Amino acid sequence: MLTTIIYRSHISDDVPIKTLPAMVDKASKLNASHQVTGILLFNGTHFFQILEGPEAGVLEIYNNICADKRHHNVVELMRDYSPSRRFGNAGMELFDLRHHDRSSVLQAVLDKGTSRFQLTYDDRGLQFLRTFVESREKENYFEVPPVEYWDFIADQTSTPETLQNHPDVTFHPVIDPLGRQVTAIEAIATVDLAALAEGTEKYQASLAAVCQAFTQAGRACPDGMPLYVSILPMTLVVIPDAVNIIVEEIHRADLVPEQVIIGVSETEVISQLEAFSTAVRQLKEAGISLSIDNFGDGSAGLSMLTRIQPDRIRIDAGIIRDVHRSGPRQAVVQAIIKCCSALEITVIAAGIERPEEWMWLEAAGVINFQGRLFTRTGAAVAWPELRDAI
Repeated sequence: MLTTIIYRSHISDDVPIKTLPAMVDKASKLNASHQVTGILLFNGTHFFQILEGPEAGVLEIYNNICADKRHHNVVELMRDYSPSRRFGNAGMELFDLRHHDRSSVLQAVLDKGTSRFQLTYDDRGLQFLRTFVESREKENYFEVPPVEYWDFIADQTSTPETLQNHPDVTFHPVIDPLGRQVTAIEAIATVDLAALAEGTEKYQASLAAVCQAFTQAGRACPDGMPLYVSILPMTLVVIPDAVNIIVEEIHRADLVPEQVIIGVSETEVISQLEAFSTAVRQLKEAGISLSIDNFGDGSAGLSMLTRIQPDRIRIDAGIIRDVHRSGPRQAVVQAIIKCCSALEITVIAAGIERPEEWMWLEAAGVINFQGRLFTRTGAAVAWPELRDAI
């Protein structure tokens, strides 16, 4: 069984194109020593490569490729397994698309194939190849500038001092980085719900944590600022009058329901969907908004959106991690963004740790973010600023 990795990348500006043949010749010999074969396409600015061979060899070669400074924006499009090689004549063969007629270039590339069977468009790997050759990938391809373009400068005045120090509740801003705005505040009570066994006690603790968050947020949260508070979804079903208790606590904390967003995690099992749907309607009738958190990490997924249309979703950090380098993650995020755009649902990207993740998501159309990249120094927001020297 062979491992296949397909990636695309952008040639660095300081790399002379005339050096490509020598670079390819050296790489071909290295690939051959690892029993790795494939084909490299170049269209003048972008590379597209299919690597095939034993898993250990392919991974070693690909890791070296990712570290190579002669190109950037390396995006892994596919990692799969196959019974035979698609292109096996050389360790790596270069195919320069600029030197071929556009009407016949695809067939010219396919003629390089060495599969025992006729290469067809049904093959997933060749579908990627066809898309690149026909330049159809550009609509989904966002260029991410180098990390060195940005500094992240903490602004102590961006978050009120009243939100910075509470032993029982921590506050996390949701921000629009380019707009330099805090668009919401998340209040999290320091209660370890995971340590409690499933049952009424756990849901009572979840409700108590929400009430505690309201109390502290009411003393600290700026007037009218949207306020996020998360709750275990089945709390709204298991605890009698849970919605009424929430509304009462909102008023007791001198908040208004219209500024409150209740977040429920998609990873939590909702065993009584009809009862939960009824509770959601009660929340909305009171003026409270709904967010589905950890979106994409649970079993409900898009089917949840057909039953309950939330006002917001927060994409799970596991999907976002290294999204700038993963074609599958990019496709999933773009599908979520498109779906939510059609339903007028606000998208928040949570758990942002790297500038590249933020830059790719901004290019894809996300505006609201949370994560350590923007809150490195306590509650102060670190805003992105272009470096003067760039």
